[in-house]
Amino acid sequence: MAAFPYVTASLRSPAVALSFLMTGSAAFADVTAAEVWTDWQAYMAGSGYTVTAQQSRSGDRLTVSDITMTMDIPDEDGTITVGLGEITFTENGDGTVTVTVPETLPMTFSLEGDDSEEVTGRFDYLTTAFDMVASGDPDDILYAYSADEIAMEMRELMVEGQSVDMGTLRFAMADVDGSSRMQAGDLRRSDQSLAAGPVTYAIDMADPEGEEGRLVMNGQIAALAVKAAVAMPKEMDGADMAAAIAAGFDADARLTYETGATEFRFEENGDTVQGTSSSDGGEFTVALGEGGLNYAFLTKGIKMMLAGGEIPFPVEFAMQETGFTLTSPIMASDAPQDFALGLRMAGFTMSDAIWAIFDPEARLPRNPATIDIDTTGTARLSVNLLDPDEMERIEDGTEIPGELNALNLNALVLRAMGAELTGEGSFTFDNSDLQSFAGFPAPDGAVNLRLQGANGLLDTLIAMGYLPEDQAMGVRMMMGMFAVPGDGEDVLTSTIQVRPDGQVLANGQRLR
Repeated sequence: MAAFPYVTASLRSPAVALSFLMTGSAAFADVTAAEVWTDWQAYMAGSGYTVTAQQSRSGDRLTVSDITMTMDIPDEDGTITVGLGEITFTENGDGTVTVTVPETLPMTFSLEGDDSEEVTGRFDYLTTAFDMVASGDPDDILYAYSADEIAMEMRELMVEGQSVDMGTLRFAMADVDGSSRMQAGDLRRSDQSLAAGPVTYAIDMADPEGEEGRLVMNGQIAALAVKAAVAMPKEMDGADMAAAIAAGFDADARLTYETGATEFRFEENGDTVQGTSSSDGGEFTVALGEGGLNYAFLTKGIKMMLAGGEIPFPVEFAMQETGFTLTSPIMASDAPQDFALGLRMAGFTMSDAIWAIFDPEARLPRNPATIDIDTTGTARLSVNLLDPDEMERIEDGTEIPGELNALNLNALVLRAMGAELTGEGSFTFDNSDLQSFAGFPAPDGAVNLRLQGANGLLDTLIAMGYLPEDQAMGVRMMMGMFAVPGDGEDVLTSTIQVRPDGQVLANGQRLR
């Protein structure tokens, strides 16, 4: 299914054009139709596109047709071209401009390069009761828009001149209401907000390579809200984000969504796997700029069911909450910079049918399982992580990315089958000492651990025949070396300490 990456690239590429078709409303001064169209062109050009179009003027109306946007793709050594149909800008006589697109606006694209297959296709941008008004002044334009529905549908896909049966590929938002403010200057700034719902999507896609495979997916999200702020240099090369950030690029976006559900089916080689998934909502945030990269997502109330294929019975599982956080510096600096990494998978449960496979007598506690890890620290970067040349030197082994200065384990929770491990601690690192720990910066600090229910779990696994007695004895001896009895039944605690002189201690007993 090699053509799918090209489809993905093609889906991303029209995003710049769509952002204007879905881009607040208070009039500061007057704008003309020509000034609004100039603003669109400046935004597209600042995003790396070369824009051409045909223009015609009739009274207070400016009609722009045959819009073509072209951009080089360095990683693919190719070019992406996006074509739009006709758009009109009408002056309303009060200093505002109405932007009109047809109910069906074709969007064509082509992707070609020396080392990739040639891919062409067409999307239709579909609107119902779409309304957009631009106001303000040429350097500070606000757009307000609304629609009963905005949708995109793929109509055609060609790979190396051969038509691909894409079936259905549709994304739609109902009850759309949004605004966008575009400000020109040394940096081009945009502030956008969007509310919509329900949001629906449908996929019925055959294997592009002609194999007997098909993916069918239908889903809905009750409501969606987006807030985003972006600052872009006037001349920005998307292939060199390090230079763009140094020139002032900064982006911050937050997306929240309410309850959603999906049904899917995958067919391949005569087998069919089908299932459903749902969630109670969640959020996604991302920020990128001189301060680094911040990325996080959180989803609540996840439920999933799978059946068919080689699965002998329906598989069901659920999770109360799952999330991931990442904060990372990206620009080189002589001073240490903060980083963070977190993972949360809380309240995982699975159906009795799954448990019965390995625990038919229900001997193991079936309490919800949880993994929760929260770490922070500081590190000094000696390279710009988004600079392609510098990253190539790291991959070649000719340069190291930097050094670790401090690491904090703020929280550790591993809970499953009646046992629980918790912990916290912190370490600093001496990067001038790479001998004490075989090339790793010498740590200084301690971690405190608490383990509850481990012996009870071992006893149960022995009784079930999963763990031989001698192996269990080895595990107990290992726990005895590193841990001491704690404050309750079947509780062990341990403090692992690493000293600057290279000593490693467990509860005061020297291990190294």
